[in-house]
Amino acid sequence: MPAQYRVVDPSEVRVETLVTDLEVPWSLAFAPDGRLFVAERPGRVRVIRDGEVQPNPWATIAVRAFGEGGLMGLALHPDFADQPWVYVCYTYADGQLMQNRISRFREVAGAAGSEEVLLEHIPGAFMHDGCRLKFGPDGKLYATTGDAGSRQQAQDLGSLAGKILRMNPDGSVPNDNPFGPASRVYTYGHRNPQGLALHPGTGWLFETEHGPSFEVTVGNYDEVNVIMPGANYGWPLAIGAPHLAEYRDPLLSYPDAAVPPAGATFYLSTHIPQWTGNFFFTSLGAQHLQRVVLDTAGNVVAIERLFTGVYGRLRDVVEGPDGALYVSTSNRDGRTQPRADDDRILRIVPAP
Repeated sequence: MPAQYRVVDPSEVRVETLVTDLEVPWSLAFAPDGRLFVAERPGRVRVIRDGEVQPNPWATIAVRAFGEGGLMGLALHPDFADQPWVYVCYTYADGQLMQNRISRFREVAGAAGSEEVLLEHIPGAFMHDGCRLKFGPDGKLYATTGDAGSRQQAQDLGSLAGKILRMNPDGSVPNDNPFGPASRVYTYGHRNPQGLALHPGTGWLFETEHGPSFEVTVGNYDEVNVIMPGANYGWPLAIGAPHLAEYRDPLLSYPDAAVPPAGATFYLSTHIPQWTGNFFFTSLGAQHLQRVVLDTAGNVVAIERLFTGVYGRLRDVVEGPDGALYVSTSNRDGRTQPRADDDRILRIVPAP
């Protein structure tokens, strides 16, 4: 693995503040008409139009916003113009239990219609809920789930915890799923997967994952994985890159210091030409945006840590239709001292 190096204020870009005063904007997604949909963890889906947060939430969802839970993942149907479905993943109370649910809402007259539940009773907990959503080039919906603090569930193919799930847009199981037409499980052995991104050349799914951070007395081992159908990513039986035949090693592993990673994207635009084709993911505790440069074979060439400590905890990153990168902060999530205008969405554009 190449050595990491820090660039606190890269000269090729400028960072602007798009909006302020949000509350833990966990997930970002652009609609074809340029609107930016934002999932706030207390249970609100907000819409930003022309740089302004619309006064009324697009949807308000009854969530169990406790610990790391609440409204988290958000994705738009890949044919949103004709199929205006907004998909969400959130924590809810099931009696005394915390569970996670994947639902979708159809847009009606600029707001959410009634909720259609696609999958529920996904194990939830105070921490390790996963809940990132992403549509693949195959038109399938991918969803991450954490181990919900019960690590053995990650290896249990009968459990929905500690997995990456794959389903049709209506929530049904695709016939070609690796564990058969009765299982939404796509991969297993995950601790707390937090980000999904699609490689522009291969279409491979990249995933970011929180490591144990000395939970099992071996270091941190946050990861970036390339997701292959049916693969076992090891947790809790294998940590880091042990090169064992039965487990798939991560592309990147961080044994020494916790990152930990969150939302991820590949930058496809040429507006910032030095960054075209690069993989980006946000960092929470280490408070930076990480840039990973890959060669044409998918090997890591270089790593940069950008804006370290400048904007606090960073939660999600997406590319906008204008070629800018949009990054949400996560400074009101109870893990740090928020600033006066937190939480914010930042816009990274080429330097003048």
